[in-house]
Amino acid sequence: RVPLWGYFDESSPKMQEKIIKTATKYGVNTFIFDWYWYENRPFLEGVLNNGFLKAKNCRKMNFYLMWANHTANSYWDRTEPDKSKVYWHGEVDRKIFDGFCDHLIQDYFKQPNYYRIDGKPVFAIYELGTFIRGMGGFEEAREALQSLRNKCIAAGLPGLHLQAIVWGALPASLSGTPGDKEETQNNTLVKLGFNSMTNYQWCHLEPTNREYTEWGEAAITRWKQYDSDFTVPYFPHVSIDWDPNPRFPLESPVQGTVFDITPAKFEKFLQKAKNYVDAHPQQTPLITINAWNEWAEGSYLEPDEENGYGFLKAVKRVFK
Repeated sequence: RVPLWGYFDESSPKMQEKIIKTATKYGVNTFIFDWYWYENRPFLEGVLNNGFLKAKNCRKMNFYLMWANHTANSYWDRTEPDKSKVYWHGEVDRKIFDGFCDHLIQDYFKQPNYYRIDGKPVFAIYELGTFIRGMGGFEEAREALQSLRNKCIAAGLPGLHLQAIVWGALPASLSGTPGDKEETQNNTLVKLGFNSMTNYQWCHLEPTNREYTEWGEAAITRWKQYDSDFTVPYFPHVSIDWDPNPRFPLESPVQGTVFDITPAKFEKFLQKAKNYVDAHPQQTPLITINAWNEWAEGSYLEPDEENGYGFLKAVKRVFK
C-alpha cells in the first residue's frame, strides 16, 4: 500500500489544496473529519485548522466533524505488540463537554462551508455508549445534547443536526455499542435527540477474512433493517476495504482482512447506495464512504501505486 503521491504533511495548506482539487474533480464534495478531545484538550486538529481551513480553495469543499470519542490505546502504536494499553480515555464529563462545545460552534459550525442539513450543522458521535457513560447516564446524556442544540441556537444557528454512528448489534437499542453499560430501550436515538444515522466501517457490521463482495453484501442487508426499525433516517455507507496490519508490528500474526477488492466491485456498492438514496427522496442525498485516507486500515480513496485513481474514478462514474 504505497501512496501514488508519496508521503506528505497533511497539515500543509498547499497539500490540502491538491487534495480538495482532486476530491471535487472526482465527485467527493464533503470531508468528514475525525475529531478528538483527550484530557480536556484538542488532538490532531492541525490538519483541519492549519491545512484544510487555510487552503485557498477550501470553500469548494464542505466538511463536518465526527467526534471520535473512543478510548485511545496502543492500537495507534505499530511498535507496541500489546494493544490493550490505554493512553487516554474516551469518556468526558459534562463540564468538559460544555467547554469544547463552545469551541465547536465558534471555530467550526459557523464556517460557511460547514456541512448542514436543513440549515443545521451536522455533528456525528462515534461511540454513543462511551458518551452516555461519560455524562453519567442516559438522561444526563440527553440533557447535554439538548444543551449543545440550545447553544447553537443562541449563537445564531437554526439548531443542530445530530448524527449517530451505528454499529453491528443495533438496531433498536444501544446494546451493541462498545463500552455501553447503560440500560437500553427502543428508539434510543430518538430519545437522545438524534436526527440521522450512518455507519463508519463495514468491519463494525460484519466479520472480515472474506472476499470483498461477500463482505459488502452482508453489511448492506442492514439497510432495510434500519428502515423498518427506526424513524431516524439512515444515510447509506460504503467501505472500500479493511486491512489493519499497518497498525501492528511486522512480526505479528496477520490480522483479519478483506481480499479481492477492485474499483469495479466498489463501484457496484456505490450504485447500490445511490439506488437507496433515490428510493428515499424525502431524505438529504448523503452517502458516507470509508475513507479518504485511512492508510493504516487499508481503506482509502487517495490514489495508490496499485490501483492509481481507480477508486476515485468509480465515484465519478456513479455520481457524474
